[in-house]
Amino acid sequence: MLALRSRAAVVARRARTATSKFPSSSTARSLPQATTAVALSSRRQYSAPATDSFSTRSTVVQLLTPCPPQQFAVIKVGGAIITEHLESLTSALAFLNHVGLFPVVVHGAGPQLNKLLEDAGVEPQFEEGIRVTDGKTLAVARKLFLEENLKLVEKLEEMGVRARPITSGVFGADYLDKEKYNLVGKINKVNKGPIEAAINAGCLPILTSMAETPEGQVLNVNADVAAGELARELQPLKIVYLSEKGGLFNADTNEKISAINLDEEYDSLMSQWWCRYGTRLKIKETKQLLDLLPRSSSVAIIHPADLQKELFTDTGAGTLIRRGNKLATVSSLSEFEDIQKLKDVLVRDREGLDARATVDRYVDGLKNKEFKAYFDEPMDALAIVLPPKSPSSLSNLATFTITKAGWLTNVADNVFAAIKKDHSKLVWTVKEDDENLTWFFDKADGSLSKDGEVMFWYGITDGDEVKELMTELHRAARAATGMSAAMAGQGGIKQQARAFSTFARRPTAGSSRAQNSSNTQPAKIALIGARGYTGQALINLLNAHPNMDLRHVSSRELAGQKLKGYEKRDITYENLSPEDVRRMEENGEIDCWVMALPNGVCKPFVDAVNEASGTYGLPELVNRSDIAKATRISNPGCYATAAQLGIAPLVPFLGGQPTIFGVSGYSGAGTKPSPKNDVENLTGNIIPYSLTDHIHEREISNQWVGAEVAFIPHVAVCRDIRNLYQERYAGEKLVKITGEAPSVKAISGKHGVEIGGFGVHSSGKRVVVCATIDNFVEGSSDSMFAKHEPRIRICGI
Repeated sequence: MLALRSRAAVVARRARTATSKFPSSSTARSLPQATTAVALSSRRQYSAPATDSFSTRSTVVQLLTPCPPQQFAVIKVGGAIITEHLESLTSALAFLNHVGLFPVVVHGAGPQLNKLLEDAGVEPQFEEGIRVTDGKTLAVARKLFLEENLKLVEKLEEMGVRARPITSGVFGADYLDKEKYNLVGKINKVNKGPIEAAINAGCLPILTSMAETPEGQVLNVNADVAAGELARELQPLKIVYLSEKGGLFNADTNEKISAINLDEEYDSLMSQWWCRYGTRLKIKETKQLLDLLPRSSSVAIIHPADLQKELFTDTGAGTLIRRGNKLATVSSLSEFEDIQKLKDVLVRDREGLDARATVDRYVDGLKNKEFKAYFDEPMDALAIVLPPKSPSSLSNLATFTITKAGWLTNVADNVFAAIKKDHSKLVWTVKEDDENLTWFFDKADGSLSKDGEVMFWYGITDGDEVKELMTELHRAARAATGMSAAMAGQGGIKQQARAFSTFARRPTAGSSRAQNSSNTQPAKIALIGARGYTGQALINLLNAHPNMDLRHVSSRELAGQKLKGYEKRDITYENLSPEDVRRMEENGEIDCWVMALPNGVCKPFVDAVNEASGTYGLPELVNRSDIAKATRISNPGCYATAAQLGIAPLVPFLGGQPTIFGVSGYSGAGTKPSPKNDVENLTGNIIPYSLTDHIHEREISNQWVGAEVAFIPHVAVCRDIRNLYQERYAGEKLVKITGEAPSVKAISGKHGVEIGGFGVHSSGKRVVVCATIDNFVEGSSDSMFAKHEPRIRICGI
């Protein structure tokens, strides 16, 4: 049965699927709600604002390596934030300070100044988003800036945070254009001295955006501009602009702009009627800033309630501005710089022995065809459009392949916008179970469904044209690319090389998870939290494991970058949210989820995978058959693994509370700066922490020992008893029993746990046992394999 859907039906379908998500590529993105002339629809996942109350340290995703304090973050605070959201702002800043971080804060006071001037009967004057500042305006502004600065500092002091007002001496400037703007400055010098002095004294530096000439004349400078100049000088890990609106908005659609790729979108943005005043200046200054920083740099514009999420988590918030990549177009094969690279791009989403041969035939067919190709510099996105055969017919979107990085950086929207500028009428087809179907509905004016395929179009409204289009679909789908009927008739994977085809990714929606008892297919693995030492160790182990295939790695800091060290397939870091994990789990896309996240942060991801309780994954002590049948497995902690293996054989003989003295190493990867992980402070030193109620103390007591234990963790670098341990762990490949106390150097970089150094008190009532583990290998990545391999060996995934 052929179903003809009108524009109204398309809109209705969008409404039903509005909550769907894109496939997690370099990051998960919300589905766009509207198409705009400059491709500003959302593709960057952002979450609801955080609460104003302090979060505990366990809520922080520790992704920051140690850095000089002033290089952590530059945060620009809009004037409206101080007036309307002072409590939320100071709570967020206090949290950062309490965990040992020192963001450099630059604030403005634009809205307050406008109100004061209006009350005084002075109408604010702006030129290209810059306030024209005469002597009277400057006097009001200077007084106001000092008052707002003091208000913020005093509020922080009330919350127990030492803060230092810095109202002069940082920004040196000349007149921007004295005749045009009067007393407005152009910053030409940044003095870091007052900022460093404040941080060295343990104070948060709070700056105004006022500048001075060499002669001492005070000049007004836009706070966005001042923050940008400060960022150029300090080179911070994060650049954040706090805005009451929580981001930039497209006034035509009233939608928040989730991501902006300046290289491709800047000119179009600047031509929009709503891109004016502060918005225009903000985008312009951001571009000038990012042009001087590494291409991976970005600027986030967020609400203060989302500050912790932006700085520490993989979800992000507000509007993310980055350079991105500019699009290129060619109309012949000879214009491609590298034909082999083109073929590699076309084949990257294909599976099957004939994939490369099919692509070779497709490219050969383009030699004698008229076409236009659209792509970005790294070819994360590639579209090939065949022009209409007559003025009244439609162009055909023959190829549309987007990598995960392409979805992440909004390139898909940019490419489609470029196509729409060149082609007033376009047609393309997509498999009905394609995971991006809603995105294509959003780009189309209408659609036809038949035999598991959906044909989309825009630019036509006449019913006769639609009928003719359907006829053309049957007649030309196979012939247009020179492919055989057998080739063209295959599933969604083969669509890329068809005349009307579009997205060349394997459809996964609605698929079920395979249960291969013979384990002929490698288990599909997803790693959440892949930036730290543990994540990298896991990647190395997965690369060498014959029965595990890494499919997704998630890290917001690395999203869009190529994964290094994994040779089985090309993988790009993505930005998965709990909602994306839930969707992928429902669709059966992943066999095994590995969470390399802190405990508190990990919980929403685990909840998204499965609400049921987990099986404890210590196969040396837990029945392997239970692990083999489990669908959710809890990973033992590093301390807990060594401690439980060290105590387990003695559990039947315990006469009191065991005491565990733990000493752990430190890698520095994936953590925030702190005196407890300062390498200089740790050298030749042992630092105790969490002397009671450590999380592993509860884990050891509840999981295996069955009695309370006293666990004291630190940070640093008798024959009968020995026989008891040798019998208990006989045949365990990852447990080694030795006579002497195991050496830390001897086990460094090795897999497994060494237990030895057995000693019995003369009373016969106290035993000392030493267990040594490389907690960067066995305590993190090895334990993941130890718990999952029983499932793979016994029953498969």
